[in-house]
Amino acid sequence: MKRALPAIIISLIAIFLINIPAHAKGKHPFGTDDMLKMYRISDPQLSPNGKWIIFNTSKPDLKKNKNLKDLWLVSIDGKTLKRLTNDANTEYNVRWFPKGNKIAFIKVHNKTAQIWTMNPFTKTQTQISRLPVDVDSLGISPDGRLFSFTADVYPDCGTLACTAKRDKKKSEDPVKVKIYNDLLFRHWDRWEDGKRGHLFIMPTTGGKPTDLTPGSKNDIPTRPWGGPEEITFSPDSKKILYTSKKDPNPERNTNADIFSIDIASGEESCLTCENKGWDSSPAYSPDGQYLAYLSMERPGYESDKLRITLIDQSTGKSINLSKEWDFSPWSFAWAEDGKTIFAPAASEGEQPIFALSIDSGTWKKVIKNHQNGNVSVTADKLVFTQDSFTSPAEIFVSNMDGSDVKRITNLNGKVLDSVEMGVPEKFWFKGAGGDMIQGWFIKPTGYIEGTSYPLAYFVHGGPQWPWNDRFHYRWNMEIAAGKGYATATVNFHGSPGFGQKFTDSIKGDWGGKPYRDIMLGLDHVLKKHRWIDSNRMCALGASYGGYMVNWMEGHTDRFACFVNHDGDFSTYSAYYNTEELWFPEWDMGGTPYENPRNFERWSPDRFVHNWKTPMLVIHGANDYRVVDTEGLSTFTALKRRGVPARLIYFPDENHWVLRPLNSKRWHDEVYKWLAEWTGK
Repeated sequence: MKRALPAIIISLIAIFLINIPAHAKGKHPFGTDDMLKMYRISDPQLSPNGKWIIFNTSKPDLKKNKNLKDLWLVSIDGKTLKRLTNDANTEYNVRWFPKGNKIAFIKVHNKTAQIWTMNPFTKTQTQISRLPVDVDSLGISPDGRLFSFTADVYPDCGTLACTAKRDKKKSEDPVKVKIYNDLLFRHWDRWEDGKRGHLFIMPTTGGKPTDLTPGSKNDIPTRPWGGPEEITFSPDSKKILYTSKKDPNPERNTNADIFSIDIASGEESCLTCENKGWDSSPAYSPDGQYLAYLSMERPGYESDKLRITLIDQSTGKSINLSKEWDFSPWSFAWAEDGKTIFAPAASEGEQPIFALSIDSGTWKKVIKNHQNGNVSVTADKLVFTQDSFTSPAEIFVSNMDGSDVKRITNLNGKVLDSVEMGVPEKFWFKGAGGDMIQGWFIKPTGYIEGTSYPLAYFVHGGPQWPWNDRFHYRWNMEIAAGKGYATATVNFHGSPGFGQKFTDSIKGDWGGKPYRDIMLGLDHVLKKHRWIDSNRMCALGASYGGYMVNWMEGHTDRFACFVNHDGDFSTYSAYYNTEELWFPEWDMGGTPYENPRNFERWSPDRFVHNWKTPMLVIHGANDYRVVDTEGLSTFTALKRRGVPARLIYFPDENHWVLRPLNSKRWHDEVYKWLAEWTGK
């Protein structure tokens, strides 16, 4: 007969069981390997009959070190889900034909991107274009007779074959010299090569393409200014609209405009040239009465309020539909009856979907929580993607009023079922100037009460870019939580989603209110969660967040370590080596020689004499937005000061880390650094 355990031992066992971390009960903490197993859903396209959705997925393949893109089909009720491609090629930019069960898409096969068609129910594929250059930004006319697409060409070449021949000659030339006479000689991660993005049409049955924008002054913003959303046909298929930036000094302004071409005559007109700010994303109402587009009013300001503007086709009158709506949508979709526009926009740390009435201009939230986008509309349903801190994007369907929300894809369910994540908490505190600031907080996965934990404090980039309740593939706070860190971030002054005045407030104040918000947010988090060890905190940021890390390095010694990815070291040098000059000129109030005060005042290099906190510096060689010398200068300053530092340099990455193996290594190095200095 077994002897009974003493009561004290039973009590201790009970306490132990209560405090077992959740991941010990069959799940493990969410980590980098889990993230790299996930499908990344994008570009859902609703069928003309409203019953089917074609969408794209991208999934990292570690063996091939590339992201594989495939097409899928799902019924709007979610009962049928089929993978349409799985052939190790890259398929993307899918579009439905207006009638029948057929789709068109771009497929990279034999190293070229061409137009293909498919019956999605039989999976039968047919190659349509066999051009000597890559195509991009595919569209189909409403009558189903024409494809539209863009291609990068040499504007003085009369044929696509000429462009291909010149490319071949360049590749075979042992001299790789680059010679320039004008600015914007490189952009994002590409050197200017003399090509322009031209707009073409061709019959959907195949045949010879027609260049609608010949010459050297046409520049279709295929990369990085836009994509297929910037090109649309008129409802009668007789005109085609496109967005282009034709200013002679594109590096100094944001003035993109919408142009219309009569397909029969080739006659072109500018629809928005009176506005010197940004105009984009043209889309006709279903009945053709209105043309809607997104518009910014202030030239040179890329984070100005995006207005939804209408042009009445019968009167030519322009209407600012969102005049009384203090939000900034990056996309929108028409309701089938043409009386409502649905638009996702950042709002207080999330991205709801709003419904705007055409007649009254009134608005309301219909999908209220998390990060929503890619909206399309049937006669009685909304179709959209939704993601959050705890889930990658999946496709959802709801009623028009936002009720009865249903998820119709669950491609990542198996991975999510195997992991444990922390629960995000939204919080508010009083920041700089007494303004209320919103933030996010996540406890460590498997949190045990009474245990002390380190803090990973994330600083978002932009700076006019919010930290929303979304699933991030680099700065994923749940990975930090899974490694045992309390995690927090705040939407400091300059963040969108809190009114345009709040977004504007960072101009000329890069190291002012945002820094105070960040430090006041830290105080708030530490006061509320006293179990956080204030001696084991690390701040991490990229782009403007990397700049802020450099700024913090010279202004506080409260952190045990920093991580700086692609951050400015000197506002002076950053101005002269970046490509989009309108950005620093707006935010700093001019050039360094016109307004040196702001550049000097907010330059982190002025405070190197205060630097003492260990820092991990990461940079990509192909980052032409924040050039790699900014990271190299940061690392040099740290080492010269005798501050512990490490440099991680990716010769094949840009402002992001896109290759799967690089992403894995990035995460390994970041959390190795945090562990080294926080004792994890």
